[in-house]
Amino acid sequence: WMVKDVDYEVTGVGAVFVKKSVKPGILPLILKSLLSARSDAKKLMNSAPTEELYQVYNARQLALKISANSVYGFTGQSNGQLPCVEISSSVTCYGRDMIELTQQVVEAEVCIANGYEHNAKVVYGDTDSVMVLSGLDNVADSIVLGKKLAAIVTTKFPEPIKLEFEKVYYPWLLMSKKKYAGLFWTKADKWDKVDCKGIESVRRDNCGLARHAVKTCIDKILIHRDIEGALRVGKDLISDLLRNKVDLSLLIVTKSYSRDADAYKVPQAHITLAMKMKKRDPATAPAVGDRIPYVIVGGEKNAKMYQKAEDPLYVLEHGIPIDAQCYIDQLIKPLTRIFTP
Repeated sequence: WMVKDVDYEVTGVGAVFVKKSVKPGILPLILKSLLSARSDAKKLMNSAPTEELYQVYNARQLALKISANSVYGFTGQSNGQLPCVEISSSVTCYGRDMIELTQQVVEAEVCIANGYEHNAKVVYGDTDSVMVLSGLDNVADSIVLGKKLAAIVTTKFPEPIKLEFEKVYYPWLLMSKKKYAGLFWTKADKWDKVDCKGIESVRRDNCGLARHAVKTCIDKILIHRDIEGALRVGKDLISDLLRNKVDLSLLIVTKSYSRDADAYKVPQAHITLAMKMKKRDPATAPAVGDRIPYVIVGGEKNAKMYQKAEDPLYVLEHGIPIDAQCYIDQLIKPLTRIFTP
């Protein structure tokens, strides 16, 4: 008979797993190989002699990261190649427990009672990462502390789980869960990049104006520490929209014409435009498989959005005014999200 917590363990969701001392699992062996390869790629990335090689190694480690994440992810798909909901739900449960344990260890370690000038506070945790407000006033000391804390927390986890220091964000702007931006530092002498997660500057389904507005405002806030300047950017863009002075190329959205028009149950702006262009000139109209660029123009008061989609070249040739309020509405939400915190 097998003994609980010696030969097997029961996870927080009630699933039972045999310990590796009894029999190593297939998925853990695959994961160990992928994570080891990713660690090697990150080491090569950090010592890359040129920017080109840095990007190559970075692409490699990101590909390995996605592959590793997919290993437990596909077990949660009931119609996938290897369905096993007990694995995916247990991983999620363990992840939540590990974030809570990390918070407890970090806040117990870095505190005034232990000789530090400040009490550290975990301000964000999501899936496999924890953000710590250290209380330090410089990046160099924060990097040292981050590596120290990663080593301490790792001792609390069973092998082969390892917590690694990844970066310092300074400054960091948290808007909501999975939506944040910050200057990304791995070395104390110079920040690596402006890192944005889940916001319009990195989403491809927004028009260029939204991405431009968000990127410019984020840069003003994070790089130049100029919040008033960022506010002016937003106000000036809205003013330019109302005066029809925004470059039309920034207002274009492109969508894929992926199947026959009849297959779309809900009216789509780009499909409605394709049908309109087919009536004008069947020879040059978009076909299935094309990507269709369009802008939103002014129309009748009660016209639906999809009815106001128009070909950018046609707009330029005929001097058709754009729907300024439509684009202002697209700007308000992301800019409010940035400025509210």
